[in-house]
Amino acid sequence: MTSFGGLVVFQKLFEVLELSRHLKGCCRKLDREGPRFYSHGTILQCLIVHVLLGYRKLRDMDLYRDDPLVGRVLGLKRLPSIPTLSRMLGEFDAESIEAQRELNRDLVLSRLINEKMVRVTLDFDGSVQSTTRHAEGSAVGFNKKKKGARSYYPLFCTIAQTGQVFDHLHRSGNVHDSNGACEFVVRCVEAVRAALPSARIETRMDSAFFSDEMVSTLEALGAEYTISVPFERFAELKQKIEARNYWWPTWGSKGRSTHFEECWKPKSWEQSGRFLFVRQKKKLQTKGPLQLDLFEPVQEDFDYKVVITSKTGRPGNIVRFHEGRGSQEKIFGEIKSQSQMDYIPARRRAANEVYLMCSVMAHNLGRELQMRINAPQRATTPGRMAKWVFQEIATIRNTIIRRAGRLTNLQGKLTLTLGTNRDAEVSILRFMATESA
Repeated sequence: MTSFGGLVVFQKLFEVLELSRHLKGCCRKLDREGPRFYSHGTILQCLIVHVLLGYRKLRDMDLYRDDPLVGRVLGLKRLPSIPTLSRMLGEFDAESIEAQRELNRDLVLSRLINEKMVRVTLDFDGSVQSTTRHAEGSAVGFNKKKKGARSYYPLFCTIAQTGQVFDHLHRSGNVHDSNGACEFVVRCVEAVRAALPSARIETRMDSAFFSDEMVSTLEALGAEYTISVPFERFAELKQKIEARNYWWPTWGSKGRSTHFEECWKPKSWEQSGRFLFVRQKKKLQTKGPLQLDLFEPVQEDFDYKVVITSKTGRPGNIVRFHEGRGSQEKIFGEIKSQSQMDYIPARRRAANEVYLMCSVMAHNLGRELQMRINAPQRATTPGRMAKWVFQEIATIRNTIIRRAGRLTNLQGKLTLTLGTNRDAEVSILRFMATESA
């Protein structure tokens, strides 16, 4: 008996991607040190399946240790014990982690190549991983939800068109967003350009990345960019806003947004850029008692933002493009709540980074599974929404993976029998029809 009959859809995906072979290749050097019952690549696959099943702590593996289908998906007769899993996680080094990051990049790039993407949008931002323990490499830094807690603060690069995490830069929790950002951006952009030399590469960043060095780096790379400007730090920009008498209506905003633009540069910069000044009408919250029998007064004010960009075109389209980077926060929220990215399992930094990478790969594989059976459902939008309408991994887990079933051996042929459910049957058969292309 198995509690995870629908896991066969990922078993098929693993076979098509040759995931087991690639994961073992990431850890080839570690496995040369001596004979072992389990390879480090197998440990990585165990963690990916662990996350796909919806479990969080390493100790939770005991809850499905005897499930026969999980063992078959992993190619194991017996799952590793928790002490073995913890010990082998601590043995990973920088070289094997880098190989795993490269494998993740290759899996994402292969999808972009198959879809022949002519435009790739890279979003860059950091996300906090809090811990209550003293984990190696963690530090007390800015933590909006858990003030004073030790944390990591990895920097992520996500692909807007596929909703996947392309790469990450692991950092301690007490660094600024821009720490190591230029080198990381160069690496990501060059990797995409090497795979898709004719594609247009776009980048979006918040105000923490605004600097002369970052702008110069993106200009040298030939990548289009929009970066929020912390205009409150520049008195000249505030003066320009206050002195402006006429603001142009922003196309497509239905009169709620107006703008103007200027070519400007801070005094310490070597080059000027295109700065968009945007103001958006907002309703002020009314406090105190209201005379509802007469009328409800509505007061309006403006929110201001400034964006520097190398893109050409209508300011309204550029603003909507820049605001589309909010979809990255949804990706972070989904990976944290459904793929356990916010969990720090060990005291060793290497073990925690490996677990983070497995969480990211589990999310990416869930997206890859859906993209293999569906054609893109959206055209390119100004905000660069994902081209597919994705189901969250929790939905796939609850409707497909967690299906009770029975494994039987009929005349030498292993057969999986699931309970009758027409919707689940149609979904599983569609996923099982995944081709190698």
